[in-house]
Amino acid sequence: MSKAFTRETDAEDDDEDLGAPKLPAGGKNYITRAGHDRLRAELLQLLDVERPKMVEIVHWAASNGDRSENGDYLYGKKRLREIDRRIRFLTRRLDIALVVDPSLHHGNEQVYFGATVTYAREDGSETTVTIMGIDEVDSAQGQVSWISPVAQALLKARVGDEVRLRTPAGWETLEILEVSYPAPVA
Repeated sequence: MSKAFTRETDAEDDDEDLGAPKLPAGGKNYITRAGHDRLRAELLQLLDVERPKMVEIVHWAASNGDRSENGDYLYGKKRLREIDRRIRFLTRRLDIALVVDPSLHHGNEQVYFGATVTYAREDGSETTVTIMGIDEVDSAQGQVSWISPVAQALLKARVGDEVRLRTPAGWETLEILEVSYPAPVA
């Protein structure tokens, strides 16, 4: 069968499948100002730099003749589809983003979006996490998404409260030891 009549992927349908978790149905895309700025900067980089450069490469490669065995052309078209898919994804996520300023809760002992929470597990170990938006989480930095099970268990609790977290091993009780927020920027 000729490759000309085969579909590579449903690029239009799988925009959400870029490694990012899906938002809850009807949910908001909570994000910090810094996270929003990073996504916007990535979008502008793709639109203003990477995509035009790739279009130029594809144009040059196409002018070299036979496209069926032209590696530069084939790779360029594939990379261009990836860039376009990421642009669509970022545009949609930024359109529904709700920027939240966690510093508004500075000094509060209740857990809200943007809180850094230290909690104790039943075995006595302590863990510190920061509750962030799904598009800005860096688990290596101790950040968890606001839709994660641990964040859902912690949200709206206060220092001294015990909350229950469902884990694969069963239910676990967490005691909230400390809640902090970033200081307001003057």
